[in-house]
Amino acid sequence: MNFTKTTEQASKYQHLEKMSVSELLSNINNEDKTVPLAVEKALPQIEKLVKKVVANMKLEGRLFYIGAGTSGRLGILDASECPPTFGVPFDMVIGLIAGSDVAIRRAVENAEDDTEQAWNDLNECMITDKDIVVGIAASGTTPYVIGGLEKCNEKNITTACITCNEGSPLSKVAKFPIEVVVGPEFVTGSSRMKAGTAQKLVLNMISTSAMIQLGKVKGNKMVDMQLSNNKLVDRGVKMIMDEINVDYKLAEILLKKYGSVRKAVENFKP
Repeated sequence: MNFTKTTEQASKYQHLEKMSVSELLSNINNEDKTVPLAVEKALPQIEKLVKKVVANMKLEGRLFYIGAGTSGRLGILDASECPPTFGVPFDMVIGLIAGSDVAIRRAVENAEDDTEQAWNDLNECMITDKDIVVGIAASGTTPYVIGGLEKCNEKNITTACITCNEGSPLSKVAKFPIEVVVGPEFVTGSSRMKAGTAQKLVLNMISTSAMIQLGKVKGNKMVDMQLSNNKLVDRGVKMIMDEINVDYKLAEILLKKYGSVRKAVENFKP
């Protein structure tokens, strides 16, 4: 198989240790500017996946992210932010990482090399063929992720991936491959940089677009967000003020009474 990991190719910058802080920051920033353009090229692939995610979620399917290292952490980050942002159940979007939750903070040796563990992790969540599993791996070669998708394919569970290399083994396994080719990293092989940024942008697109399609946003506002701190309560009050043209005090009363922006607006009778 003719497959080259562009994420592992040598940086086009030399002697990084001799650069000033200003030069380092400028060069990193210049590399980062290329990431959204790489994502743009993958929009048709992302669109196909989002449409499938929405269709499955309407049938009570769930969205799983599986990954190792940085990729696994990014999946967990996106999943963990869906309930507070969109008011969905905590198990509607689930992030799993090689090495279990310990690996969120500290690398677990050889965890990503286990081809069986992802399926074991998915099974613990009682995965079904209504669900979708997105494997995240910058390299496109992570055994934990590939093994998980292969098993899902056998069980007729929809599979997708986010990778930063073209034509990778992972892309060949996934039914909905997303390839965002960002090229060599500023620090050779440090795929937490551009590749990680690309993955985060794609994850933002997938979850946000799906939730909007499922009616979790009204206008441009997070009307189903969880009111878990004072900042969010204040934001909710101001959303109600804008939506039904009332003052702060009345909006605050309505929010406390109904417990959500959506319910406050829908139940308000002038």
